[in-house]
Amino acid sequence: MIKISAVIITHNEEKNIARCLHSLAGLADEVVVVDSNSTDNTVQISRDLGARIVNHIFEGHIQQKNFAITQASNPIILSMDADECLDETLKQEISKLKRNFNVDGYSMNRLTNYCGQWIKHCGWYPDVKLRLWDSRKGKWGGINPHDKFEMHKPDAKIQHLKGNLLHYSYYTVADHRNRSHRYAEISAKALFEQGVTISYPMIYIKGFSKFIRNYILHLGFLDGINGIRICWITAIETFRKYYLLFKMHKKKPETK
Repeated sequence: MIKISAVIITHNEEKNIARCLHSLAGLADEVVVVDSNSTDNTVQISRDLGARIVNHIFEGHIQQKNFAITQASNPIILSMDADECLDETLKQEISKLKRNFNVDGYSMNRLTNYCGQWIKHCGWYPDVKLRLWDSRKGKWGGINPHDKFEMHKPDAKIQHLKGNLLHYSYYTVADHRNRSHRYAEISAKALFEQGVTISYPMIYIKGFSKFIRNYILHLGFLDGINGIRICWITAIETFRKYYLLFKMHKKKPETK
């Protein structure tokens, strides 16, 4: 029977971390919480619920999650965010794998709770995530803050699990707006460092097309008023990300 290490990165997650850790009870053989100097009760709650705490300065979502893998005792990793938890179906699915882990990794659907409502559209569901894998066969990549686990080999064997990874993302609309502004800034910086450029007209085109895609093509209107809010804020985040990227290139000194 294999052993599973659950790894979680945290910063001021006292509102969420207990729910996350309770869902891992009886499943994970160890839980490692990598905390970046929380000033609330995150660390104490995690320690009381049996997690091993590692403090590490935050240098980016991708960097922090790759560091967290190195702190686990077992190569089989279940990676979760503090605002996520396993539903019972998914927990049972993972439990079975401890006797028969026969592929490189396992993906799962993530279902997001937005201000008390489960969102089934807006491009938010099914939000397939690769979260259970043999850590020797891949690493975290993507563009901060939108990380994703990438297998070293393109032909890696991935299976999909039943159940949902429950994501308690936003408790208020204001929280969504604030985080979207922060994410736009992080994304713009990451794109700038990669040398990505954009023209001024494309800033508006990308923001508008994001709204059309999520609200019309991904049926965001079926999620009611929260569907409108999600699609609008997401579109504004896209616009802001590329507007900031455009400004960064404008400020960049020209090389002679």
